[in-house]
Amino acid sequence: MTLHAELYFSFRSPYSYLSVGRYRAMAEEYDLEIALKPVYPLAIRQPDFFERNHPNWLGYTMRDMMRVAQFHGIPFGAPRPDPIVQNIMTREIAEDQPRIRRVTRMGQAAARRGKGLVFAAEAGRMIWGGQEGWDEGGHLEGALTAAGLDPAEVSAEVEAEAEALDAEIAANQSNLEAAGHWGVPTLVFEGEPFFGQDRIDMVKWRMEQKGLARR
Repeated sequence: MTLHAELYFSFRSPYSYLSVGRYRAMAEEYDLEIALKPVYPLAIRQPDFFERNHPNWLGYTMRDMMRVAQFHGIPFGAPRPDPIVQNIMTREIAEDQPRIRRVTRMGQAAARRGKGLVFAAEAGRMIWGGQEGWDEGGHLEGALTAAGLDPAEVSAEVEAEAEALDAEIAANQSNLEAAGHWGVPTLVFEGEPFFGQDRIDMVKWRMEQKGLARR
């Protein structure tokens, strides 16, 4: 019996990236379908979030995500460029956000076709794995191809249906909150939310209770 789950994911979230490849591996090994549910990052939804955090938050988070990557052997580096357009000195978030909107809309278009998880893993590795200029030079189109999608078709849809895709992305955020959480990565299985890249073993444990089996 195929099990089903939803993964709420942001392309700017390092912890989303640190989880998505492992969830992809689970879906390939087990009789399991994980539907990607892209959301916009906090920098878009709550632009003042980072200003309100404890001064130690950024330093600790950077240290932690680097050691998580080292522990799991996941390629990791600062995005070049940042998916978010932001003034480094003032922390002000720009109103125009072409990079994060394009890649998130691509993720939603891929999710429409049941290919969101693979696209997110491929694109995430470019963004957080050290690919300079990941937003240019056909890199995202390559991620679409790796997911078994037609880059020209998806790119045209992203341009033509931006508002509809954004409405679906907003619905993803609402559904995440309705499931009992607000942040990413969160995997929801049978209505139960599991927040964070450190809950994957617990997700597997719960799924095994429900009959998770290898393919």
